[in-house]
Amino acid sequence: MEPDGTGLQVWVTGSTDGIGRETAATLVAAGHRVVLHARDQARAEQARAAVPGAAGVLVGDLASLADTRELAAAATEAGPFDVVIHNAGIGGGAPRRSVTGDGLELIFQVNVLAPYLLTALMPAPRRLVYLTSGLEAQGTAALDDLQWVRRPWDGMQAYSDSKLYDVALAFAVARRWHGTLSNAVDPGWIRTKLGGPNATDDLPEGAETQIWLATSDEEAATVTGRYFKRRCELKANPAATDPAVQDGLLAACAELTGVELPA
Repeated sequence: MEPDGTGLQVWVTGSTDGIGRETAATLVAAGHRVVLHARDQARAEQARAAVPGAAGVLVGDLASLADTRELAAAATEAGPFDVVIHNAGIGGGAPRRSVTGDGLELIFQVNVLAPYLLTALMPAPRRLVYLTSGLEAQGTAALDDLQWVRRPWDGMQAYSDSKLYDVALAFAVARRWHGTLSNAVDPGWIRTKLGGPNATDDLPEGAETQIWLATSDEEAATVTGRYFKRRCELKANPAATDPAVQDGLLAACAELTGVELPA
């Protein structure tokens, strides 16, 4: 991306390392005002050092509903933002089901419920980008067992499901918020702590599509309710495009958080 001088106000969650930090640093270099996000103060200091041109760092643990609410309030105060990039997330493969202090399954809370709550509690930006994964194609919309209470635990399936729900969330917001461009991005298999050393792609490749969606005025980038990889539109898991699945997910998230997505 080349500097365009627009000076967009951007918030990138999960921007202490990996794709999130690469995204934030590239946006800063292009002249945009970027606010970072870290899970705790120690990571916040690391983020400040890594992206010295950032406008600030907001701190909040997405595995806590209380922290996520406070984070939404802090982000609202730090804004308004033209763009919010929901990059934060945790991987799959855990050998056993973990439960947060809120009594919720960890992967679902961090990867799905947190971006839902932040979206619902913050003023609508002009553009929203939700990071997903190609594994969304293997996800199943188990709306009757989002917390993996009844099904035998499968860490990779739980992750794949969460990435499907992220696409469904992006599409649901696109349906409801006509003034916001809301899209999902598969960044690819990137060499990061999450992607691992055997991943096939470099960091810049993992960040470029969300940067493009955040900043470009090209016709291809000014769309909503789409799923992209490498700036190319892909077909998402059919469940993500089903309004019944989208509405069911929103209803479940509203019940779990006590916060409904504004119309």
